[in-house]
Amino acid sequence: MNISEAKIIVTGGGRGIGNYLAQNILAKANKVFVLDNNADLLSSIATTDKLITFKCDLTDSESVKTAIDGIYKEHGGANVLVNNAGVIHSELMINLLSKEDKKHNLSNWKKVVDINLNAVFYVTSNVADNMVARKMSGVIINISSISAQGNVGQSAYSATKAAVEALTKTWSKELGMFKIRSACIAPGFFETPSTRESLSENMLNKWQKSVPLARLGDLSELLSAVEFIIQNEYYNGKILQLDGGLTI
Repeated sequence: MNISEAKIIVTGGGRGIGNYLAQNILAKANKVFVLDNNADLLSSIATTDKLITFKCDLTDSESVKTAIDGIYKEHGGANVLVNNAGVIHSELMINLLSKEDKKHNLSNWKKVVDINLNAVFYVTSNVADNMVARKMSGVIINISSISAQGNVGQSAYSATKAAVEALTKTWSKELGMFKIRSACIAPGFFETPSTRESLSENMLNKWQKSVPLARLGDLSELLSAVEFIIQNEYYNGKILQLDGGLTI
């Protein structure tokens, strides 16, 4: 697919990685749709005929259906979905230093699963349904993480990202007959506000030194990975590991 033909949905496009991807692929794409639940962030995005925003609670299946149906019925639909929205969460399964309940907090577990996994399923099922009904070919790009391999202190986060990678492979087999590809990018540590918010300076320095390239990833490199998957129509069912050679 030529990127000039791409009509792209980016979830969690109000800030961070999603906003960067939406804003920087806009010049090449046919159209970009940004989905986010934060109205204030969406209001700060300069919308045009090519960049359209939708306020949507991605953890609510009905809210997702309404937004996706609107994209296809009112704006001609999308042939690329970037499931970017997610939350990083670090919490030990058993924390001996906790003065109260030492177990992983259940509400935190449910929140991470809701945002990182359920939302991906809700959005993708509605997008795929619309694409199949309209006989549209295209690609689903899921954003996973190096933590999908299992990272200490990230039970919920690692589990949801591993699940997203499994869904990627499953969807590539189920949707391939409709000419809808499914692929995934598993970034390592990138220079983003969320990375710095979730890790202490000491921990970030430790991980950076562990990367063979001795640096954090740049978002332009993640954008290049998204563009590669869009354009290469034989790339399907695979996880593109973009981590500078880091192993955890």
